Amino acid sequence: MAKGWLKAIADTPEIRSAVDVVGLVDVNPSAAKALAEEFGLAEAIVGSDLGDVLTKTSADVVFDVVVPSARHDVVSTALAHGCHVLSEKPMASSIEEGRSLIAQATAAGKVHAIVQNRRFISGIRRIRRLVDSGALGELTAIHCDFFIGAHFGGFREEMDNVLLLDMAIHTFDAARFIADKVPMAVYCHESNPRGSWYAHGAAANAIFEFSDDVTFTYRGSWCAEGANTSWESLWRIIGTKGTLLWDGAETFTAHQVAGTEGFFRPLEAVPVPEPANEAQTHGHASVIADFLAAIQTGGQPETISNDNINSLAMVFAAIESARTRQRVTL
Repeated sequence: MAKGWLKAIADTPEIRSAVDVVGLVDVNPSAAKALAEEFGLAEAIVGSDLGDVLTKTSADVVFDVVVPSARHDVVSTALAHGCHVLSEKPMASSIEEGRSLIAQATAAGKVHAIVQNRRFISGIRRIRRLVDSGALGELTAIHCDFFIGAHFGGFREEMDNVLLLDMAIHTFDAARFIADKVPMAVYCHESNPRGSWYAHGAAANAIFEFSDDVTFTYRGSWCAEGANTSWESLWRIIGTKGTLLWDGAETFTAHQVAGTEGFFRPLEAVPVPEPANEAQTHGHASVIADFLAAIQTGGQPETISNDNINSLAMVFAAIESARTRQRVTL
C-alpha cells in the first residue's frame, strides 16, 4: 500500500513539489529501506519507532498506511507530535476509536483525513453530477453489486468481517457521496461461503435506509470466482424520472421517461456529464492533493475524519446487524 502512495507522490508534479518524504517507518525496517531505495529517498530516515522518527525529522505530515488494528496508536502519536494525518481506510477499528481520533485532531488543531480514493474517480463524480442535475428526478434508490475472487494472502485473509471492513466501506462511502443523504439504519446478513479462503465474513448483503426515503442496497463477495465485477461495483441509480446504469468501468446507460402514455412509458437517453473538476478523478493522488490544499488554505478536505466517520458508522452498523440479525440504527 505504501508503494502506491509513494508512486502517487512521485507521479503527480504538484504533489511532488509540495512534499518531501523525510522518513519511512515500518515494524520491519528492511521493508522501509527497500522502499527508500526504490523511490530514491536516500536522505529519508528509516526506523521502526514512529515517535522517534518524528522527533528526528520534525515532520509536518504523517501518511498512515498501517493495518487497521495499529491505526489508533499511529494517528494518536502523529497528532501528539503536531502532525497533520492522512490515513488509509477504515479510519479506526471501532466507532469509539474513531471519535477519539476526531477529538484528538480537534484538540491539536490538525487536519485528519481519510483516503477514500474510490470516490475520487471519474465514474463516481459523473454520477453525482447527473443526480444533482435532476435529470433522473428525485433520487429513490441506489443498488450495488460487488463480486470478485481476490486472493490477497496476508492480513486480510485473517480478518473478521473482512469484506465489510476492508472493502465495502469504499462502496458505502461512494453511495453516501452520490446520494448526499444521511445513513439512518441498516439490515445486513454476513456469511463466509463454502470454499472461502478467508477466515470470516467474505460475503455480505445489506439494505441501508438513507434520509428522504432513499434506499441503498449492497450485495458483495470477495470469494466469488468465475465472473468478476469491476472493483467499483455494478451500479443502478433510480430516480422518480429515470435510471442510470454503470458497470464500474467505462459504460454508462441513462434513460428518463419521455411520455405519459403506454404500459411501459417511452424513454429517451440522458447524457452523463463529465466530471466538474478533472483534478478530482485521480484516486490516491486526488485525495492527497485535496488534503494538502486544506492544510495550505486552512480549509477542510472532502474526506475529513469528522465526516468520514459516517461511512465508518455504516460499516459497524452493518457488522452489528449481521451479528444480531436485527435492524440497526446509526
